[in-house]
Amino acid sequence: MHLQIVSVAEETAIAKTGVLYRVKDFMMLMKLRLSVLVVISAVAGYFFGGGLFNADLLVLCLGGFLITGSSNAFNQIWERESDKLMKRTKSRPLPAGRMGVIEAGIFASLLGIGGAHLLFTLNDLAGILGVSALLSYVFVYTPMKKISPWAVFIGAFPGAIPPLLGVVAVTGDFNLAVGILFLFQFMWQFPHFWAIAWFANDDYKKAGFRLLPLKSEKSKNTSFLILLYTIITVLCGFLPWFFGFTGTTSLIVGAIAGCWFYYKALKLHTTLSDKAARSLMFASFIYLPIIQFLYVFDKV
Repeated sequence: MHLQIVSVAEETAIAKTGVLYRVKDFMMLMKLRLSVLVVISAVAGYFFGGGLFNADLLVLCLGGFLITGSSNAFNQIWERESDKLMKRTKSRPLPAGRMGVIEAGIFASLLGIGGAHLLFTLNDLAGILGVSALLSYVFVYTPMKKISPWAVFIGAFPGAIPPLLGVVAVTGDFNLAVGILFLFQFMWQFPHFWAIAWFANDDYKKAGFRLLPLKSEKSKNTSFLILLYTIITVLCGFLPWFFGFTGTTSLIVGAIAGCWFYYKALKLHTTLSDKAARSLMFASFIYLPIIQFLYVFDKV
């Protein structure tokens, strides 16, 4: 029998490593990068609505981050068995067995309650929007993913709430600017999610998810639909200029960014390749904040 002697320094290092892995798992559960992107959209809406650098901005960021993290965590709890079947998700903490359902549920609930409380301190409408986004994402969009490709349409509603939430956090009511920002992000989600569904189609099929819009799946008809919705998204991006909310800069820069985004969708249509679909997805991540903060800096 051999005794393994571990120094205090080594024990400390092991403990720190364990803590870091736990933190990483919780961040993975709430999809940290996606949650940050959502907050960026909300911040753009906040400044577009006339918000200032004050405590309300911090409350919006933290509240939106927690609500989004809660939605993502509940989504992974719901889909934990399906995630085991997909290469891109099987290493998540729940399907990999590194975290239990009860633990994840408590974490998700605390995030949701905390996020909702913070948003309600801004105003009632902001709180209602945040809670509505969480409930519709978890209890409508998530189960619909296995039933119909219409899940993308349904998921586009909670997905388009962040910029709307940002404006409402400032104004406390709905107006034309709110509608425009909502419409732009609503339409943006179709080429974005269909691009993901394209290159991840085989993985999604293993789990029974149906996210590509047509039965022909990765076909010319599907790629044309993605191209069409990309064009509509780019045109919606000009609406703030059309209605006089922004100046000429947003028109010119928006046109350049829009042409680049369109080119990525056209590349997918001509090649029908997973590489082009992945490129379109990354382009969508870049295009959205560029346009949204362009509205902020070029606001009339």
